[in-house]
Amino acid sequence: MDKLVELLESKVLPVATKIGSQRHMTAIRKGIIATLPLTIVGSFFTILLNIPIDSVAAIIEPYKSILDVPFRFTVGILSLYATFGISSSLAKSYKMDSMTSGLLAVLAFLISTVVPTQVLDPVDKVIEAGRYINIASLSSASLFGAIVTSIISVEIYRFMKEKNITIKMPEGVPPEVSNSFVALLPTAVIILFFWTIRYVLGFDISSFLSTILMPLKGVLAGNSLFGGLLTVFLITFFWVLGIHGPAIMGPVIRPFWDISIAENMDAFQAGTNAHQLPNIFTEQFLQWFVWIGGAGATLSLVVLFLFSKSEYLRSLGKLSLLPGLFNINEPIIFGAPIVMNPILGLPFILAPLVTTTLSYILTVTNVVPMMTARLPFTVISPIAAWISTNWSIMAGILVIINFFISLAIYYPFFKVFEKQQLAREREAAEMN
Repeated sequence: MDKLVELLESKVLPVATKIGSQRHMTAIRKGIIATLPLTIVGSFFTILLNIPIDSVAAIIEPYKSILDVPFRFTVGILSLYATFGISSSLAKSYKMDSMTSGLLAVLAFLISTVVPTQVLDPVDKVIEAGRYINIASLSSASLFGAIVTSIISVEIYRFMKEKNITIKMPEGVPPEVSNSFVALLPTAVIILFFWTIRYVLGFDISSFLSTILMPLKGVLAGNSLFGGLLTVFLITFFWVLGIHGPAIMGPVIRPFWDISIAENMDAFQAGTNAHQLPNIFTEQFLQWFVWIGGAGATLSLVVLFLFSKSEYLRSLGKLSLLPGLFNINEPIIFGAPIVMNPILGLPFILAPLVTTTLSYILTVTNVVPMMTARLPFTVISPIAAWISTNWSIMAGILVIINFFISLAIYYPFFKVFEKQQLAREREAAEMN
């Protein structure tokens, strides 16, 4: 085991760290995470529109069309917000003007993704004659197009700025004015570049990338048990190495996660039964059914620590309980520690794999519904699971079952670790 840990530390850790800190990967992660407030609030409107109380539903019914608007302008145009977030983050890493870079990226994304539709004959009480865009093209389905256009537009702007292919203003001109003139030529180039690709060559970047990458989404964030287990394993594995698991996996899998939950929310809003939604393995599936207390399902370990004979472990359990209830587990991951600790690292990986498998089986057999909403990660797990699955009591019960399964898996490893800790404490007492 020691040799395995040394091998992982010397070979895998440097590579994983390098990938996680790569400039473009970091920008993607930060940009997509920046959209979380929008999608979470949009999810609350989804919940509001589907409260399972007939009297409340009857009151809401006349207002459904206007109550649906916040959802459409948050989750419904997710890729547009992600474009600005990714490009701004990337520009900041280059010490460029993030505002201008964000606007240019949004421009590039709109040109390459949205084709205006000309309506010649008005439809009575539905639509007037004119030019319209379909906001569905700005949804999570175009997220990969948003990522690519963001990166390309910022790199074009950076290249032209570094080569001085810009219009420079005299000294003393306010920075906001100067930046606007510096961006004139890059703006023209970006417009011509993406306009040529979309309208002259007829190439749809978003559709092409979706066609290429959607099979991977089906594995990692669709309905594949293998893909779900692989995701869980990698996140917990990196944590055991001392690396923030979601930070490494986020740039790869978060776009798939965001697409998956958005597809579920769209289908649910359209009237699809919560048991028949497109995707099982959303991020919320892991958050509520698997990450009970945080990655590695550590709330069960915190409870075991509370009743430990070791003074240190008992104190750590008390300190970690409140954060753990709200799914924050850094205190126990680094305090026990679980990092680089084979004894606690093994159940940290094993327990989530078991609960993921059970949760998957109960989902495909229609015992629990799929996820229909996105809540903040700090909501207590049984409550969040109950709300997120269209008020399914069985979902809340599953969280409790998974907690006790994790507790049982952690217990023998905890006893071994406790024995080691007690021996250390006795040695320390004898030395004093």
